[in-house]
Amino acid sequence: MSHHHHGPGCSHEAHDHDHDHGHDGHDHDGPDRGTEYSLWRYINIDQIRCLNEQVEGSAKKVFRPWEERLDEDKYVESDADEQLLIHIPFTGQVKLKAIALRCRPDETAPSELKVFINNDQLDFDSAESTEPTQSWELVSPDDVVRAMDAQGGVVEYPTRVAKFGAVRSLTMFIPANFGADTSIVNYIGLRGDFTPLNKDPIITMYEAAANPADHAPIVGTDPLSAQKPGL
Repeated sequence: MSHHHHGPGCSHEAHDHDHDHGHDGHDHDGPDRGTEYSLWRYINIDQIRCLNEQVEGSAKKVFRPWEERLDEDKYVESDADEQLLIHIPFTGQVKLKAIALRCRPDETAPSELKVFINNDQLDFDSAESTEPTQSWELVSPDDVVRAMDAQGGVVEYPTRVAKFGAVRSLTMFIPANFGADTSIVNYIGLRGDFTPLNKDPIITMYEAAANPADHAPIVGTDPLSAQKPGL
């Protein structure tokens, strides 16, 4: 497993535009942030799958309300090596605008993130060989505290929104960290817009409207006189 994905410039791309006003609570820690990071409500939590998590079910706990992002007791840690693969299905369709991460300021912090949309079949081998929808080099432990201070306790990585306009599921692949045997992530926030899927009601209404045509009266009979209650 490689540990060389921590180029000197990766921290600046993520937060330079924020650092001048990083302690402005209105921008980074106000009520709007909780609204922006509300996509956790639309994750099918029970169906989250994580490969190589040390404690089964722990990945489900890192997707939680913005107000709980600083909870250090909930985290996912990798098991056999530093890699994690988390599959996140939504209950509708999402336009994903940004991913926010809260990690520890040490070598357990992931150094790289690759994400794939609408691909339910990925494992570690296919995630390594498949072109991701987008990838990021993540902020190094030396810079992560400053970056999190500037952004309300997380580091935000914007997406190329044009590629994330119709997301039914998201798979997050962490291939490497900054040198530790295992990787740890404390919080994952997803910012964007949610659209419910209306397929079932539309189908039901269509079938209801079609039923009378399916049962047209036989030619030459009067549908009213053909019904003779009591006889």
